[in-house]
Formats: sequence, C-alpha cells, structure tokens
Amino acid sequence: MNLAKKDINKVLTIFLLSHFAIWVLVPAISNNNLPLDTIEALAWGSNLDWGFNKHPPLSAFAVEVFYQIFGNQDWSYYFLSQLFVVSTFFIVFKFSEDFLKNKIYSLISILLLEGIFFYNFTTPEFNVNVAQLPFWALTVYYCWEGIKKNNTISWLLFGLFAGLGVLSKYLFLYLLIAFDVFFIYLIVKKKFNYKCLVSLISFFVILLPHLIWLIDNNFITIKYALHRTGIEDSNFLTNHLLFPIIFLGKQIALLIPFFVMFFFIISKLKIKINFKDKKLIFLIVINIIPIILIFLTSLFMGVKIRTMWMTPFYLFAGVLIVYIFQKKIVLKNLKYFISIFLILFILSPIIYFYVSITQTNKRTDYPGKEISQIVQKKWDDNFVNKIGVIGGDEWHGGNLSYHLKDRPVWDNIFENNKISFFKNIDDGFILIGDAETLSKICKGIFSQVKEQGICMIGKNK
Repeated sequence: MNLAKKDINKVLTIFLLSHFAIWVLVPAISNNNLPLDTIEALAWGSNLDWGFNKHPPLSAFAVEVFYQIFGNQDWSYYFLSQLFVVSTFFIVFKFSEDFLKNKIYSLISILLLEGIFFYNFTTPEFNVNVAQLPFWALTVYYCWEGIKKNNTISWLLFGLFAGLGVLSKYLFLYLLIAFDVFFIYLIVKKKFNYKCLVSLISFFVILLPHLIWLIDNNFITIKYALHRTGIEDSNFLTNHLLFPIIFLGKQIALLIPFFVMFFFIISKLKIKINFKDKKLIFLIVINIIPIILIFLTSLFMGVKIRTMWMTPFYLFAGVLIVYIFQKKIVLKNLKYFISIFLILFILSPIIYFYVSITQTNKRTDYPGKEISQIVQKKWDDNFVNKIGVIGGDEWHGGNLSYHLKDRPVWDNIFENNKISFFKNIDDGFILIGDAETLSKICKGIFSQVKEQGICMIGKNK
C-alpha cells in the first residue's frame, strides 16, 4: 500500500481527531460523575499549593485552569485528558520521523499505541498518570534534539519538560535515570558533550518551589508514595518474589493486543541487532531501562507495582519495535493491520460505554451533583453567607467543592478526630463525613444526605 506524505498526514489527523472526539463524548454521555482521581485533583485545585499529601501539584494546576474556564462542566475534564493524550501522540509521531525511514512507519508506530489500553480505555480519568504523558514525550523529544544538535535551547527545554514531568508524578524519575544510562554510554564512547548540563538550570528552577514545599511539609508526598507501594509489609515471599512475577505477567498481558497488531505486517521475526547504532541504543534505553528499573524496585525493595503506574512507560514502544523490524514490514499487509486497529479502536469505547451504563456501583455513578443540589438548598434556606470551605476527604468533600455554586475551598480539616475550623469567620463551611460522628460533634445544622453526614455552619438568616 503506497501512501503519499499528504495522505499520511491526513490519516494521522483523522485518527487524532477521532480518538479525541470519541473519548470525550463516550464518558461525557455515559458517566454520571467524574472519576475519583479527577475529583481529587479538583479538590486540590480549589486550594492550590506547590504540593499535596498524595502527589506533586501539576495535575491540580491543570484541572484548576480548566475549572476557571469551564466551571463544573464534566465534559471539559474529559476534554482536558484527551488534550494531553492526543498531543502526546503527535509529539511521539514527530520524534519518530527522525528514526524511521518511511513516514508510513511513523504512522504505524502511533496506531500501535491503540493496542495498549493505557492510551484509550483508562484516559477519561484525568490523573497524575495522564498528566505525565506529554511531558514524558517532550522530555524524550528534546533530549534527542539536544544530543543531535547540542544547542542550548534544546537542552533548556529538556530540563524544563523533565521538571514538569517530575511535578506530575515522582515516577518520572525512572525516565531521567534511563537518560543517565544513555549519557554514561556516550561518555564511554567519548561522544558526551557537557553542554547538556545546562538542562539542570531549567530543571531545578521549575522544581524549586515544590522542593521548598516538600521541606516545609516534612516530605509528606514522598512518604505517601512509599506507603502506596506496600513497602511496609514484611512478607519476603509475597513482596520480593510474587510482586515482581505479577508485575511481569501484567505487562505481558497488556501488550498482547499491541503485538497482535504488529505481527500482521511483518514477514518474519528474525532480525540482526546493531549495537553500534546510537539511535537504536537510545530507543532501547528510553523504552527498556525504566521498565527494568521498576522491576528491580519490586524485586529488591518488595514494592507492589500498580498497573496504572506504567501508563507513560510504553509511549515509544511503537517507535522501538518498528525501528527494529522496519526492514521486515510488508506494507501490502497494511490492510490487515488497519483491520485489527479498527476493531480495537471501535471495541474499546464500546466496552467502556457498556461497563459505564450497566455497572451502577462505580465512582462515576456517585450522585455528586444531586447531593450538592440538596446541600445547596439547605444552605440557602438557613444561611445568608457564602460557603467558604468544605471539610472531608477528597472524594466526598471534593465533589461538594466541585458542584456547589460558591466553589468552596476543599480542606482536609479532620485530623486525629478533631476539627480545626476555617480561619475566615465571614465564610461558612460544611463538613461531610461519617453521619454518626458528625451528628455528635456538629455545632451547626446537621442532616444526612445519601448516607453521608452533613454539618453546616454559617450566619443564620
């Protein structure tokens, strides 16, 4: 199958726009409530800081920008998520053009990503994993630009996007360690240029406010990250043997559709690897080293790796495999590849829609808007001032903060079963939590809404 460059650009554009439209519309139609991680980010965004108890701040910054533009319109956060995903696809495509001799191979390397559910089924939930995607892609892109051109702007951009990636999620550091491995390779080959160190300027400038926040807050985010790994458990067999095996099994399983698609367009698996090829070494390093590091983390530290943590790790898997096998690709078989691609492309949103509609006990079925309307009416009936703060966990409190008309600040003011009240006495506040507990300690108007206790304190009419 012969496609002109203009046709390839057209196919890429159609793919990106179709992916974007489908994964904005399907969850917007089928979900009654935003997913958990998106609500959490919105809760943090209502009370912006340079870090939060669970994650660094970038995901909260992103959703807060969209809240200031669109308010509590659910579709806009699916829009935000796909903006990150589709822009990532485009960056990976542009990167691949410098590695693959035929532009149609670049297209194949992007379409292959639809075979990995991280880049379709899970993307409606904007979270720290999705927030990493464009910065992961841009960091790789500008690292290669810096190596190739060795110009100051490329290295500064490399540091900038690396810093933004770390501000998305600390797991981004695994990619940066992989770059260090490649730099060591260049040093051994006596091809390393110390001009790349200029990237440290932009890297630390962008990270500095968060580093100060970490120190001021006793490294709470890092402590949470370690807690999430299950590292505190001491069962050697489970932690150091079973966890790594489970990790490998899940990685193999999630890549099956990816490889099924690819096997339809290659003539044979036999290849020759040229380890003197700098481009190949770079692709292997950015794709394989981070996964090896994650595996070793699980093996030696006994860490339980959660599947979704691997979201950005496979962004360049298509480029790597196409680069290795490009001489074995049979373009006349492209129609079979496209057929499998279309099946996955159509089936994934259908399954998402079906699950969303038929299963009624998911977070996205939570009646957040309905509860907020009830709470808003009770408030308006009893108080004259606006709601300034919401106390409670990120999910229940975050939903109220997101839906209520005053956009109250979320704050986790339940600490050790004690309540610390909001400093601004002119603003009212609402506590949401366990109904039995709140009914005993509430000094305002208490009610129970959908099994949640609500305590409202404000200036009475």
